[in-house]
Amino acid sequence: MSNHTGGNSNGIADALNSAAEAATLGATQDGETLVEVVTSVAALLLGHVETLVSSLLRPWVAYQIGIALAVFLAAHLLRRLLGPRIREWMGTREGWPKWRMRVLVVVHQRLRAMFFVFLMWLVVWIMREVTWPSRSYVLGVIATLATAWLLVAFATRLIRSLFLRRVVRYGAWIYVTLYVLGVVDEAAEVLDAAAISFGEMRISALLIVQGVVIIGCLLALARFVTVTTSSRVQSNEDISPSMRVLIVKVVQIVFYAIAFYAGVRALGIDLTGLAVLSGAIGVGLGFGLQKVVSNLVSGVIILLDKSIKPGDVISLGDTFGWIQTLGARYASVVTRDGREYLIPNEDLITGQVVNWSHSNEFVRLDIYFGTSYGCDPHQVRKLAIEAAKGVERVLSSRPPVCHIVGFGDSSVDYILRFWITDPTGGLTNIRGNVYLALWDIFKENDISIPFPQREVRLLGENGTQDDGS
Repeated sequence: MSNHTGGNSNGIADALNSAAEAATLGATQDGETLVEVVTSVAALLLGHVETLVSSLLRPWVAYQIGIALAVFLAAHLLRRLLGPRIREWMGTREGWPKWRMRVLVVVHQRLRAMFFVFLMWLVVWIMREVTWPSRSYVLGVIATLATAWLLVAFATRLIRSLFLRRVVRYGAWIYVTLYVLGVVDEAAEVLDAAAISFGEMRISALLIVQGVVIIGCLLALARFVTVTTSSRVQSNEDISPSMRVLIVKVVQIVFYAIAFYAGVRALGIDLTGLAVLSGAIGVGLGFGLQKVVSNLVSGVIILLDKSIKPGDVISLGDTFGWIQTLGARYASVVTRDGREYLIPNEDLITGQVVNWSHSNEFVRLDIYFGTSYGCDPHQVRKLAIEAAKGVERVLSSRPPVCHIVGFGDSSVDYILRFWITDPTGGLTNIRGNVYLALWDIFKENDISIPFPQREVRLLGENGTQDDGS
């Protein structure tokens, strides 16, 4: 059995080498020769496939495949039987840390594979004890592949990005399968033969695969480093919010750039030949993406001069809200009605922005009202200050003040000023509460608020205006 398996492996290697030579030959000869080469390679591969199928139909090989299928069925039944019970037990572990619960969830999702690996190695051990090793060779290969696939599945769970996780997982499964079957070198030769040349630069399928693997690993490492650094920077209260955002952005740009550059250099690609092309592309992007570049530069300026920072309450035109996040291109402003405005950074630099919490959190609000001339203005001022002090959110450390601002046609006009420290809680609602407190206290003390009165006179039938006599 061992010699036969080795013969199959050599036959597959010969087929792959023939395919590599055919791919190289097809790139240099005309169409008819290419068709003949492809036909011969297809016939050769078909012959080896037939040999492989015939070997699988041998009695002991078929028995081992049947045993593997039976073990898979047993693992599936164990999953159906023990899975719900384990799930119920997990539901009782409420006080456990989140990371431990996540590990349990991952284990629960892979129960069938774990049962299959355990049972397969148990069967392989029993087979090797009671019979010849050659009669458990296929089972050993299946157990090795299943174990490697399970370890890859667990390891790739550390990757947060779903797309990157799937790419790494399937790529690792393919490589592990080729490694266990012993055809890694042959597959590499076939991928290297499929190449396209641009002058002195040669790009092959193998180079692309290596580039994806190397750059992907380096980008994953850069992502891990940036996420770790960002969490530590964000938790540091000694750094201002704007500087935290700036540090995180700089760290992300630097590490991702280093990862990409190191990956390209590791592949042996010379970037100096792309200098002229990159310069031309840069000029084109400079004109076409002028607004984007302006927003990026404006974002850096905002982070450096600390004019606005996350948490500040700002007014820009008709938009009033607080800064939720500062991005590289725009700032996210959330209003009281739940709307989120994405304001370009350039508008925050060139436009007039009212920052209600730039240097401190104190905000002064003014409201205007009037009373009739028959009311004592000294009493009105006293009652207005008392009413404002009784409203929640109005500061007592900075007491309200009330002043007369003018004598109107039908009322004495006043201004009431008070301070708050939480503009994110809204401005209209606090003004409304103060007006309501004024209404209540004026009503209790018989302070009248004048309203416009109009006298209507009708013209006589002869067209003359009635003089009221």
